Amino acid sequence: MTSFEIQRFNFDESLLDSASSEQRLQNWPVVYVLNRPAQRASGLGRIYIGESRSFKNRMKQHLDGKKEHDLKAVRVVLDDTFNKSVCLDLESFLISLAFGDGRNEVLNRNMGISDADYFGRDTYRDTFQEIFEELRNEGLFQRSIPEIINSELFKLSPFKALNNDQAIAVMDILEGLSEDLVSDAKPGQFTFVQGSPGTGKTVVAVYLMKLLKDISDFRDGEDIDGDEMFSEFFLEGTRERFKDLKIGIIVPQQALRKSLERVFATTPGLSKAMVMSAFTAADSPEQFDVLIVDEAHRLNQYSAQSVPALTKRFNETNKALFDGQKPHASQLDWLKKKSRHVIMMLDMEQSVRPNDLPQEEFQEILDQTPQNRKYRLHTQMRSMGGEDYIEYVKKVFSKLPPTEKLTFNDYDLKIIDSPSEFVDTIKQHDREVGLSRIVAGYAWKWASKNDKSAYDIDLGDGVQLRWNSKPVDWVNSKNAVNESGSIHTIQGYDLNYAGVIIGKDLQYTPERGLFVDKSQYFDAKGKTNNKMRGQTTTDEDLFKYITNIYTVLLTRGMKGTYLHVVDDGLREYLGRYFSVR
Repeated sequence: MTSFEIQRFNFDESLLDSASSEQRLQNWPVVYVLNRPAQRASGLGRIYIGESRSFKNRMKQHLDGKKEHDLKAVRVVLDDTFNKSVCLDLESFLISLAFGDGRNEVLNRNMGISDADYFGRDTYRDTFQEIFEELRNEGLFQRSIPEIINSELFKLSPFKALNNDQAIAVMDILEGLSEDLVSDAKPGQFTFVQGSPGTGKTVVAVYLMKLLKDISDFRDGEDIDGDEMFSEFFLEGTRERFKDLKIGIIVPQQALRKSLERVFATTPGLSKAMVMSAFTAADSPEQFDVLIVDEAHRLNQYSAQSVPALTKRFNETNKALFDGQKPHASQLDWLKKKSRHVIMMLDMEQSVRPNDLPQEEFQEILDQTPQNRKYRLHTQMRSMGGEDYIEYVKKVFSKLPPTEKLTFNDYDLKIIDSPSEFVDTIKQHDREVGLSRIVAGYAWKWASKNDKSAYDIDLGDGVQLRWNSKPVDWVNSKNAVNESGSIHTIQGYDLNYAGVIIGKDLQYTPERGLFVDKSQYFDAKGKTNNKMRGQTTTDEDLFKYITNIYTVLLTRGMKGTYLHVVDDGLREYLGRYFSVR
């Protein structure tokens, strides 16, 4: 443990006199917090968190811009053992928690928040929590750290620290954009960021949105810290290229889109209007400079939509954009037409429906995209089982299973045969750490959609569950722990613990191996033929969609995953690879 102290000052000219009497406030690495409390009970306060080797000089700069944000107080964290690396880490730690807490408008720019290691980091991290608690006791934060890290605001925050993979991708994307913006590059230039579940594709997408907007809005006279990772893009001669960019983020899934709308609505510089469906972007009267597509594998090809009105709208959009020349155009074609640059967050193994854009169409564009516009994320950020666990799950649900059983010491992975014990385990974890949910394959009809008294999933042993009662933001809804979510409410989200029910849509026999039973799969849009393009959904296609679904479900849990398997043959097969209790 280190010994820290927090000094408090009014944020006015008297601060400079006070700083002159303390050597560490003039020449020592510190972290400071500027804030203004909320001015009404339902309003937000304002907060800015920074670090500096010369606190006094930094405060002079802040005081010059005081009127803009009307900040009232400053707290400075002092510790004789602090160095630059520690201060950068503490600054990043507090910024991410401040945004996730939701009590204050966070005024920081995304000039370069990174997740860098250094000597003694684990010890300092314990101290950081003590610093947070002292600041919380003084009213700067409202919620506890566990409450914050389980929140939607924290998980989808634009202030996440980037790991090395992500930082390299963001840096290279900015450099490529900077070059293209001063050239005559044709519209529809593609960049791809690929990675398995949990490698942080959404983190990169949201971070880029905030960073691009911060560069675009940067004004002459504002301070630039040359030590920040992306500071070069804020310099005169470069930032002008990003001025007044028309940008947006496309999110195909309704649930995740609504979550990001709420996050953007609370982020200075961003707005919920920037979060769009492909339909919204295509219908916009404006052209875009940059569109970032999260979960790009869920973009639709030309196909019947979930409701007839959207199918009609699909046809009308194709006619409007292409003057009748491309009647079978896809949503990817729309975005290419509407934006100079399209940045895709892609995992083709997460396609789960026939109307998702086929892999071969993505592959064709990937093959045409220069190598320096394609990036691969490798570091596992979600699962404590690491990337080895993700790859292991993919193999288990493939035609070429693992040759040996693996265990993951830091990850709780079990099959639970008893339905009541399975449900109780998830509820117990939810009481202890929160954000623990049951999810299932679409192997049961949705009876409760029209009959609220009906149950959908009957596991025996007196255990009955309903499908998610909320199609949007189900994960964070009050009754979620008593229900089961589906792929459509959980894809793109993190859980602490996931309880996955595998129904009879996926089965196993020694003679056939893994196979799907179409009659036991009840997502009508998940198995239909695409008559509008004359495409037949084959058994092989359905096997891919259903195993992709279960792979996604088994990779939601950060701390652990529990399975309950309905089919006896499949339970015996999975028991070769997962422990049973």
